[in-house]
Amino acid sequence: MTVHFIGAGPGAADLLTLRGRDLIASCPVCLYAGSLVPAGVLAHCPPDARIVNTAPLSLDEIIAEIAAAHAEGKDIARLHSGDLSIWSAMGEQLRRLRALQIPYSVTPGVPAFSAAAAALEAELTLPGLAQSVVLTRTPGRASAMPDGETLAAFAATGAVLAIHLSIHLLDKVMAELTPHYGADCPVAIVWRASWPDQRIVRATLATLDTAVGPELERTALILVGKTLGADEFADSRLYAADYDRRYRPVGAAPRFPESSPESSQ
Repeated sequence: MTVHFIGAGPGAADLLTLRGRDLIASCPVCLYAGSLVPAGVLAHCPPDARIVNTAPLSLDEIIAEIAAAHAEGKDIARLHSGDLSIWSAMGEQLRRLRALQIPYSVTPGVPAFSAAAAALEAELTLPGLAQSVVLTRTPGRASAMPDGETLAAFAATGAVLAIHLSIHLLDKVMAELTPHYGADCPVAIVWRASWPDQRIVRATLATLDTAVGPELERTALILVGKTLGADEFADSRLYAADYDRRYRPVGAAPRFPESSPESSQ
């Protein structure tokens, strides 16, 4: 018996890995975060599966469900939205399972920031503008921020910020970021990325507060950075005709001669 923790993706039912889909289909028990995991993902469950919405459950109650299935020798699909590596509350569940000696596996999912970038048709890292993306949030009731992990500290690096769980604190976001990025820095808010009712708002730090309506709450992601909508940036050297690389040797003395087409024949 194994508890399979599965990243269910950002919302669209088909943004699910093949491994995740197959594990869901093989498990007679499914625990899912009902507030964010779409019904389409649950369609992969076996017809007679026990399906439990964990949204109203405490950690103890969730572990009790897992322990009961474990006693019956039944595999469990444990679904969380997005990817499990960030803000999933998976860590505390794994700690409990290790103490109970209940085996588990982890299958990644498509994270919300990736779905948001795809919706914007944007590459977040562009030559000369930004080569780093910081995934962060503002303090909340469930989790405080450690000392040093402030929006201002991250903004000082010039990196693109993907700010989660913070749409209700737009005034704070704007106040902390504007001194570092400037009032004209592009901002994009993607609400319910990849869901059928997805919405996108493009603005600047100066116009953000007037561009966002009250309906954009909870599942909205804020992206801030110079690469958003940018068109003035240098081409990457990766595909430059004179760039000597392993799979395209250039010049009389290429850096990787053993990878040249002639050497593979």
